[in-house]
Parts: sequence; structure tokens; C-alpha cells
Amino acid sequence: MHKPSPITRRRSRQIMVGSVAVGGDAPISVQSMTNTETCDVAATVAQVQAIQDAGADIVRISVPSMDAAEAFREIRARVTVPLVADIHFDHKIALKVAEYGVDCLRINPGNIGNDKKVRAVIDCARDKGIPIRIGVNAGSLGKDLQRKYGEPTAEALVESALRHVDILDRFNYPDFKVSVKASDVFMAVAAYRLLAQQIEQPLHLGITEAGGLRGGTVKSAVGLGMLLMDGIGDTIRISLAADPVEEVKVGFEILKSLKLRANGINFIACPSCSRQNFDVIATMNVLEQRLEDIRTPMDVAVIGCIVNGPGEAREADVGLTGASPSNLIYINGEPDHKVSNLDFVDHLEQVIRQRALQLEQERATEDARLIARSPA
Repeated sequence: MHKPSPITRRRSRQIMVGSVAVGGDAPISVQSMTNTETCDVAATVAQVQAIQDAGADIVRISVPSMDAAEAFREIRARVTVPLVADIHFDHKIALKVAEYGVDCLRINPGNIGNDKKVRAVIDCARDKGIPIRIGVNAGSLGKDLQRKYGEPTAEALVESALRHVDILDRFNYPDFKVSVKASDVFMAVAAYRLLAQQIEQPLHLGITEAGGLRGGTVKSAVGLGMLLMDGIGDTIRISLAADPVEEVKVGFEILKSLKLRANGINFIACPSCSRQNFDVIATMNVLEQRLEDIRTPMDVAVIGCIVNGPGEAREADVGLTGASPSNLIYINGEPDHKVSNLDFVDHLEQVIRQRALQLEQERATEDARLIARSPA
């Protein structure tokens, strides 16, 4: 039921963030960031686990002090997802979290002092196989760039990023990724498009300080959607003034809509009208909440009437079409059985879960077949 994306992605140099490949032909990874006090280990671990459970591939944690670095050591020992340490200015913190098992350092080399300090961080990163993320933000450009350009611009963002890139190039360290974020969609998109032409490294996408859940989701979908359609982007973070778990959900929905990533259920649901034979909105609210745990890529169509229902259901792994006197359930594109409006949501949930299990078994069988056929 799944068609490949027509998007041709920019081919970038691949790096490893822990066990997660970023760039090259790897799937676009989804990230989020904790907003707990890092020194509150229990709260931070709980949030990291919630973010991971939502499907995130990578989690970033702010480490602003040596006390936070010591807390990071405990956090690292209690979670399994790859962790990025967000560090500004103090190279000693970078060295400490590297010792404690960090998977990526978000630290701008131009901001950590003289060459001796920069070399210490790069040598440590090289020795431990830790990539670096250069992160440029329109809200914190250097004063000389503000004077040169008068205001934040795409060109200013790219020039700032390339200054940090030049430092890593001078020390012959190519294992890094770069972000050039702005809250203005046009500025961010223009900056990423410019930068994509000038470096081979992976690009971390984001519209920074995008806003609350609704507004930030729309702004991020528009900005990242334009870039992803261009084939630009290797890892993404949706910056929302909301629960970080929501960032992960939105990130996957954006990727799923462009057929760039399959994770969990892709719902096709009508907005409902007077033709509906059941309450589509209430049904979707229940299904989305109950089925969040499913990670099997699959399409589920929930259509309230017989006009559009059969066509959508035939293209889905599971489909529900409203009809009178009974609704019709499709499985794998074929009409399977009828169900009344009485407790049909419970029934539909079980049908979806069973189909998800079947799909997993089918994929496992196919993987085993391919392995058996591959040369030793």
C-alpha cells in the first residue's frame, strides 16, 4: 500500500550519532530536546524516555555547567537513545561529556576560545568517534555580522556557519552536521538552500522558536516542507513551545506526508459532513490516542460515507467506510466484513492491531527470505 517518495534527496556525507546514521542514504532522523532542569536527573531521564517512546531517534540535552555534566553522566547511564549535549563556550564541559559517553557535541568551534581549546575538543571527538553539530541561529549572530548585514539575513546565517566550518576544516575534522535556523520561514529556507550548495555535510533542519503547538506546527511544516521537497535535510527538530513529545509526533507527520519516513499509522480521514454514517471526528480522536504505540508503517482510512469511502479504503491496509445499515471494513484493499455503529471503534482498533501484526510478520518473512538468498 506504500508508494516510494518522488523526492530525490541531496547526497551528503554520512556521520554516526551513536547508533543512528545521519546523512548519506540513511532515513531522515527525528530529534527533540529536553526542557527539564538537567541536574534533575529523574525528571530528565523520564522525559528522555517519553521522547524516545514517541519514536525519536536522537535526543538533545542542554549541559550549561559542570554540575549539569555530572548529571549527564547519570542520565547517559540510564537511557539508550543517542544523546546530543548542547554546550556553549566552555570547552571543558565538552571534554567532560565526551568522557561520559555523549554521542554528539552541539558546540560551535568559533565560540570556545583559542586554537588550543578547539584542538582539545576536536582531538577528543576524533579519538572517541563523536560528531559535532554546528548550530547557527538568527537570534544570536555575531556583532560583526550584525553590523555587516544590518539585520539577520540568510547570507549572514550562512557566513556565520561557514566560519565554524572553516575551523573544523583547518583541523581536518569532517564529521559534523550544520543547522542555520531562523524563526522567519523565508530566511531559514533561503539559508539552508545556500548552505546546501557549499558543503557536503548533513544538514539539521528546523524553524527555530516556531511558536506554540498549532502555529509552530504550521510554520515548521511549511518551512521544512519546502526544504524536504528540494531534497535538503538529513535530520529534523520541530521547535515548539509544547511538550517535546509533540515535536516528535509533528516531525514524523511531516516526513510521512512526503513519504520520506514510515513510522506508525498514516491516517486518511475525511473532515466529515452530513453524509457521514458515524461520528468521524470522535472516532479519529479515539483511534489516534489508542494507537500511538503502533510503529508498523501502515495506512488506515476512516471515511464517513459511501461516496469517497470505497476508493480510499481500497488503497489502505485497513479501511472503514460509512454505510447504511452497516459500515464496511476493508482489509488490504478488499471488502472484508460489516460492522454496526455499536462499539465499532473497539472492533476497528482490534482489526488494525491484527493487521499491523500481520504486516510485521510478512516483513520479517521477506527479510529472512532476502537474507537466505544473499551470498555468504
